Amino acid sequence: MTFTTLTRNVFDIKDLNLWYGEHHALKNINFPIIKKEVTAMIGPSGCGKSTFVKTLNLMINYVSNVKMTGEINFNGHNILNEKLDLVELRKKVGMVFQKGNPFPQSIYDNVAYGPRIHGIKKKKHLDEIVTKSLMNVALWDEVKDRLHAPALGLSGGQQQRLCIARALATKPEVLLMDEPTSALDPISTLKIEELILELKEKYTIVIVTHNMQQASRVSDKTAFFLMGELIELDETSKIFSNPRDERTEGYITGRFG
Repeated sequence: MTFTTLTRNVFDIKDLNLWYGEHHALKNINFPIIKKEVTAMIGPSGCGKSTFVKTLNLMINYVSNVKMTGEINFNGHNILNEKLDLVELRKKVGMVFQKGNPFPQSIYDNVAYGPRIHGIKKKKHLDEIVTKSLMNVALWDEVKDRLHAPALGLSGGQQQRLCIARALATKPEVLLMDEPTSALDPISTLKIEELILELKEKYTIVIVTHNMQQASRVSDKTAFFLMGELIELDETSKIFSNPRDERTEGYITGRFG
């Protein structure tokens, strides 16, 4: 299946429900995700944020005893019902996890991994992809003289930027980021936030964060989840200055969570 962009909404989620066994983890989620915007998801631990993000490229399928109903429309295709190539889906919808998780290979091979999986073998083409991907995450100048050194020798912040470069190397349309700075120091966190603001010129970004200041700094839209429900989704400025729901206000002002 070819995922062709048809609308302004890259994702259009309708009446999504998800169960882990008997536990109803996501409840009637309706959620548009708009092209080339940053959408942040906030809410207390266990509220469904990370579960929801993992449905968008069906990483949730790796969890046993999961049941889903509703629609997850990606560029007009309901990925829950239509037969699709999961490798192709995850090429288009990349993911960066909470902690940088480079492969135990060289810096070069980490970035080249995805393109090789997708059939790119020529060294010249791979060199171009690796260079561009590392430049896109402002890592090229720091590693260009040691591309064949082990990636695990990089600092935590560098490892996380390398993982973003690895995701970008397959030319995704959407980048999912599940608490990408929670394990980083303030300086590395700032670099990732600056990077997110640059990347949204080309990519649609969905970020899960416990850091509400981060959500307010980097996102266009913010969604507040609570106990498996999407309580509120709006412009970030409105969520933080004038939320419609008193539960959103309670969480933002620190009364719970």
